[in-house]
Amino acid sequence: MPPITDHPLRYTLANELHARPFPRIGAPSRAAYLAMMQEGKRDKDAERAHLIDLLDRFGAPHPQPDATHYSGEIGQFTLKWESHTEFVTYTIFAMGGHEPPFAADAFAVFPEEWLARAPGQRITSAVINVETASTDEGIIERAQKWFVPESLAISRALDDAVVIAADFRIDTAGHMRLAVFTRDDVGPQRIGRVIQRLCEIETYKAMAMLGLNHAGHMSRELYRIDASLSSLLADMASAEADPANVLAQLLEVSGEVENIGAQSAYRFAATEAYSKIVNQRIDVLREERFQGRQTFGEFMMRRFDPAMRTVEATERRLKVMSDRALRAGELLRTKVDVERSAQNQALLTSMDKRADLQLRLQKTVEGLSVVAVSYYAVNIALYLLGPLSTGYDISKTALAAGTTPVVLLLVWLLLRRLRRHLD
Repeated sequence: MPPITDHPLRYTLANELHARPFPRIGAPSRAAYLAMMQEGKRDKDAERAHLIDLLDRFGAPHPQPDATHYSGEIGQFTLKWESHTEFVTYTIFAMGGHEPPFAADAFAVFPEEWLARAPGQRITSAVINVETASTDEGIIERAQKWFVPESLAISRALDDAVVIAADFRIDTAGHMRLAVFTRDDVGPQRIGRVIQRLCEIETYKAMAMLGLNHAGHMSRELYRIDASLSSLLADMASAEADPANVLAQLLEVSGEVENIGAQSAYRFAATEAYSKIVNQRIDVLREERFQGRQTFGEFMMRRFDPAMRTVEATERRLKVMSDRALRAGELLRTKVDVERSAQNQALLTSMDKRADLQLRLQKTVEGLSVVAVSYYAVNIALYLLGPLSTGYDISKTALAAGTTPVVLLLVWLLLRRLRRHLD
């Protein structure tokens, strides 16, 4: 082929599909799983330094810079480390069985002081016991001995290649217990894939349940806000309430609702994503019923799904409350605008009346001005025409009577012309 310019991310994107290979582990074996999560702002550099500290204790090689996963030998064990969006996981694999089952000896790989300095808090941990399956009766006998019967979920998976069992309870050592019973002909890669799926189910289930806790805390706030909102809506229907004051209170409530929504958006979105991953991982196992017992899918449907529906209901309630506040705010703003328009109309009417009164007063003043100016003009004219009264024997009264109309007319015409010019 002729040379083709590759996109700079072509190989990175292609390799991402193969970036997290499944572990390979045979039977019998055991595994220890730990998931840590940091509250608030996450420090990935601290997580990486914590991993390197563990590797240095066993003289193991370091991961690549900015790596999000690592797999390697540490002593007699195999370590698998993964960094996810909100949490980081450690998985220890050890070949061979152990008596008693589910002993946390694999966790001894993690030194106590190393665990004490771990950045973040444990979100979940589990001990996985892998054994070769014997008879169904033997599997049931051991499962009932290892797990709480009323919470036991057990099923055949991957076309009857394995039997998986768990009760999703925390044992006295502080870990979940997961059991995998395999046939002799099941390969280590398939067993590793099952273990990986079980760890993912447990981890994403725990992460999704954080949304339920958040929804529980938020529900109390929503009850309080809902009562305030209902009271404000009742005030809206009252004729005595001041719409502007109600609108100010409603805007305060709306701001509070929007603030809660902004703080909850990420957790609700993450909860939805995690719950979908849990159900998807269970579907991939292709479960079949084992001696009439509940499967993992049925356990999640009875115990996990209601919790997720509670979170969804809380999210919908928050959205409905936000929409109610928004609609009420729009109605109140409309009411306030209508009242202000009526007030403005009344003000304009009052201004028109004042203008008309002022015009009348102005006309009155103009009339008085004509009289006043004419009075002084007549006096001046009489002084000017005084010699005529002596020469032509015209009395002063007759001269004033003849002069006054002419002066009045001239003053009126002059003032009228001046007013038109100013207008």
